[in-house]
Amino acid sequence: MKISALNFSQSVSSVTRTKKQKRKKRWSVLKTDASDSVLSPDSVVALQCSLLQAGRPTLKRLKRKPMGRLLAGHERSENGKKDNSKKHKPAVVNGYANDDHKNEDTIMTNGFVGSEESKTSLEELENLDSDPDVDSNSWHPYLKYLAQNGSVTGDNVEYVAQDEDTEPIRASYVAAVNAGKGRCMVVMAPSQKLTFRGKCQLACLYGSVQVFGFSINPAQPPYDLFSPSSHCPLTIEALVHSSPGKTKKELRMRGKAVIKEHLSRADRQLLLKDFNSRYSILLLEDVETLATSFISGFPEFKHLFSVRLKERDKFGLELDKSPLASAGVLQVSADAGLIVSESGALAVEALIEACVEDDNGCPVIMVCGTKYIGKSTFTRYIINSLLNHIPCVEYLECDVGQTEFTPPGCLSLVKVTEPLLGPPFTHQKVPHRMMYYGEASCERDLQHYIEIIKSLWCSYKREVPLVINTMGWVKGFGLKVLVDLIRLLSPTHVVQLGARDRQDMPQLTPEYVCTAPGWHTKGKPQGKGIYMKQNQAEDSEQERDEPEGDLSFHSESSGHQLLSVLSEFSNAGDANNASCHSNILRDMATLGYLSQLQPLGPGHLLPLHSLTPFQVPFHAVAVRAVHCHVSPTHLMYTLNASLVGLCRIPDDFGSEVDSAVFLSHNPVCECFGIGIVRGIDMKRKLYYISSPIDVEKLRLVNCFLVGSVCIPAMVFKNQPAIEEALPYVSEKYNFCVLGAGKIKVKKMRRRREHRGYSLPSR
Repeated sequence: MKISALNFSQSVSSVTRTKKQKRKKRWSVLKTDASDSVLSPDSVVALQCSLLQAGRPTLKRLKRKPMGRLLAGHERSENGKKDNSKKHKPAVVNGYANDDHKNEDTIMTNGFVGSEESKTSLEELENLDSDPDVDSNSWHPYLKYLAQNGSVTGDNVEYVAQDEDTEPIRASYVAAVNAGKGRCMVVMAPSQKLTFRGKCQLACLYGSVQVFGFSINPAQPPYDLFSPSSHCPLTIEALVHSSPGKTKKELRMRGKAVIKEHLSRADRQLLLKDFNSRYSILLLEDVETLATSFISGFPEFKHLFSVRLKERDKFGLELDKSPLASAGVLQVSADAGLIVSESGALAVEALIEACVEDDNGCPVIMVCGTKYIGKSTFTRYIINSLLNHIPCVEYLECDVGQTEFTPPGCLSLVKVTEPLLGPPFTHQKVPHRMMYYGEASCERDLQHYIEIIKSLWCSYKREVPLVINTMGWVKGFGLKVLVDLIRLLSPTHVVQLGARDRQDMPQLTPEYVCTAPGWHTKGKPQGKGIYMKQNQAEDSEQERDEPEGDLSFHSESSGHQLLSVLSEFSNAGDANNASCHSNILRDMATLGYLSQLQPLGPGHLLPLHSLTPFQVPFHAVAVRAVHCHVSPTHLMYTLNASLVGLCRIPDDFGSEVDSAVFLSHNPVCECFGIGIVRGIDMKRKLYYISSPIDVEKLRLVNCFLVGSVCIPAMVFKNQPAIEEALPYVSEKYNFCVLGAGKIKVKKMRRRREHRGYSLPSR
């Protein structure tokens, strides 16, 4: 291989030239004219080395200047003079101008910026590598780094350069380094977003980041992040941060000290060289909790924290080779993360302003919308955003099907002080007050549902802001119940979620709520006269009939601010294209609660039936089936191997015999938790109960309520760590017997008397 160069004899003979002309000649561009004398590759390399020595660059400048620019020199015009029309750009690190370096002529290798001649010289140097006679060991590693355009990937370090042609998924962070022991250090520039699947513990060592609306800085403790495939992926976004009274040099030195503390010398060299004071440093560590370990042990949820095959095939990711995988994090596209629309951001800002600046009282925020519209996700986002400004938020659960902090079928009032950085099954907690309804929908017994909401509302002291989550049933009677809840709870702000091409419910303006009919209340007619007087008389008569001290509905709405939020994610409000259906989410929430029964912690799971249960005598508790009428002779069959609410009723039934006690009505009483009826001993007249609640609270229980919320079927069939025969399961069941199959409820079919025609007469 031969390369044309400057005429060597001509360079040697120019002894009489001035020093200035010699300096220009040394830095002139290598010509490729065939008429010039041809030297061997060894001579060309020797000439290039001599030119570099003549420039005498310092070690600091040599590190910052690409090899191609040192060989090619500055751009020149046709007459041989410098062309100052194009000024050199500042140092670029992953697409961001590095203002910390004062030398504007310095161009870092990350985010390589050079002239076309420089790139041509790089190509020529790459061709030198193919010649066996060329000894290029000294410059080949550095040239390989330049050829990657600043992007270096190894077993421990992944250094990403920002370029115009770089895919968004490759520009989510500046660098990711495997720190060992299941940890990974991530360096992010402002506004960069890392969207991921998996679970990890995040500690912000330097700078500031935001996750799901909650801001995290070095002064805060580490937080557990859970991003399963059943929910929207979490996104870590780096924020712009500043420290008053600190210079950029002091901030940069503090960031470098953090890197030196957590990384070895070999892994931190690349980060220290190009570190910017505006960057944020995160430490991600693999985490395992009781809930995630227990749920992932079932075959149905084995890949719960893995990337879906569609996402893997779409982006062609080599997830196992990334340093992020060492911390249990698998990166996905940023488009798959949470999308907060402009209307949603404005609504959150209005709620924050109301909570911070409200002097008249604490705001009451009600979130409503149809099913699969993102109501629960946006509610968590609101709570996390409010926790950035206030220490505590109270949460009133009015959705019995998709509960946030408790198992399904419960209504509760919860005090929230920690951010919600995962789905409901990852943050099951003991509420301030809870009541057991026993069903996933309130349509069967609306009166009992309203009475429970009234009782929970009386427990709210109006000391902190309140966020209310409502049902997704917003059609027919569901809309009427929602109007009743607005009149009962009198929210100051109503956040109504909707989709662009869907109209599932009317706008809940104060005028509509005032005039619309409810299920329990009547709306005010817009006209005046006799009808208004009749309604006022009926309302006053209704108030006289209610017992003293009971909470009544407000006949006239006090007025609220309506915040309409547009959900812009795909398939918003479409139940047919939902990523995970509601019954699966209920099973996961139930399993998350039952995981608290495990005594040994993550990694040491035991079958639930192998745990020691509590013994409860028949006469100590009263029993009631709240979801349907069950004969007392069959109620024991209903209780066995079922979920029950462990409640306390104020009435003293005082049973003197050892027989079971049955209630005749559905009580409105406090619930301490959920338990499993392991078995019933009819001879000794004992119930065997397994529950994670404390023994002190269990002594207060005097009522068992059983509903339609049952134990997930996978607990019976595929429970982890089970080796012997499955309990409560038989293969000799005869499905040919009439009524032996599963009961199928067809809600869309109406009975004959409701179809609009009468029976034919004979």
